[in-house]
Amino acid sequence: MIEQIKERIEQIKRGVVPNGYKKTSIGIVPSDWEVKKFKTQFYRITRKNIEGNCNVLTISAQHGLINQEDFFNKCVASEDKSNYYLIHKGEFAYNKSYSNGYPYGALKSLILYDKGVVSPLYICFARIEENCSSNYYSYYFEQGLMNKEIQVYAQEGARSHGLLNIRVEDFFNSNILVPKLAEQEKIVEILVTNDKVIELKEKLISEKQKQKQYLMQQLLTGKKRLDGFDEKWEKYELGEIFDYLQPTQYIVRSTDYSDKYITPVLTAGKKFILGYTNEYDNIFIDIPVVIFDDFTTASKFVDFPFKVKSSAMKILKCKNCIDIKFAYSAMKQIKHLVGGHERHWISKYSLLIIKIPSLKEQKAIADIISCADQEIKLLKEDLKLEKLNKKSLMQLLLTGTVRVN
Repeated sequence: MIEQIKERIEQIKRGVVPNGYKKTSIGIVPSDWEVKKFKTQFYRITRKNIEGNCNVLTISAQHGLINQEDFFNKCVASEDKSNYYLIHKGEFAYNKSYSNGYPYGALKSLILYDKGVVSPLYICFARIEENCSSNYYSYYFEQGLMNKEIQVYAQEGARSHGLLNIRVEDFFNSNILVPKLAEQEKIVEILVTNDKVIELKEKLISEKQKQKQYLMQQLLTGKKRLDGFDEKWEKYELGEIFDYLQPTQYIVRSTDYSDKYITPVLTAGKKFILGYTNEYDNIFIDIPVVIFDDFTTASKFVDFPFKVKSSAMKILKCKNCIDIKFAYSAMKQIKHLVGGHERHWISKYSLLIIKIPSLKEQKAIADIISCADQEIKLLKEDLKLEKLNKKSLMQLLLTGTVRVN
């Protein structure tokens, strides 16, 4: 059976129609699947907000239709919302603005709330009950299987503001794949199970991150001591354990860079990783501080040769009394103690008092935190792979390339 599926996938890739399949305007699909007009499966919603609903929704790639204030931390809608469309749970909205991952706009169903309102620029619609599973088409739209149809009609708006110019009539006259309802529901069952696996893995990562944060709070403050260590922690001013280096031509790693530059230049106002190892990709610091033990070692810990030319980028060089890995974690813990504008941070940091253990205990603490980070990193890689597998599975199932029993 697996070999038959592999052969079928290869045939479809080459444009060869396998037995039991047919060629349509949408592509090569099972013979018993239909290609219908969008308007035969969905009807348009133009329900005005006469009830004064204030749950203004926007489309998020991750969360779907979500409250604007929750997403943007502010409401960007107009005060008068009577002209907005009111939609109920299970109904859909299409945002014609293209964005990252959604070159032809995003189509999402309302899941999080019983009802809400959206901009009249959205095209809203609901399923016609007969032979149409709302959950199936949520996955269908998420996979981008409407993109080819929308592309036929859509042109960018005259003002080049990212809004696709597609008429409502054209949208509802586009083509859509329609399997039998029983097969739609079986496909949904498989994909929902896959979603639950992803959700459990995301929760596990979240719990591991919380555990690591608690571990850091305990170990980096001396509240919890490791076995075999009982020496008193000594107090130091940060100026006694770090040297301040001028930010000129030092190599760091940024969380925000552009591939179009061979050697990107860091600028102020962005978040930077405290660059010494890839194991700490999930930890960031708002005040732009980079800790190096020395230039030669630091260059081993980064992936890209960034040049620092911004005066806002402060570089601290570890002295012999502190381990760089311990310093990395300790600085993350104490940064909240320093307030004010980051331009004035250097004097505050140099005078700030910190307690540190012996170098041997520092290294032991850093190794434990590093192990926790490595575990989180591996879990994230596993989650990323799971999401890629789901995307491939969706493509195969939703196009009928792989059939369900």
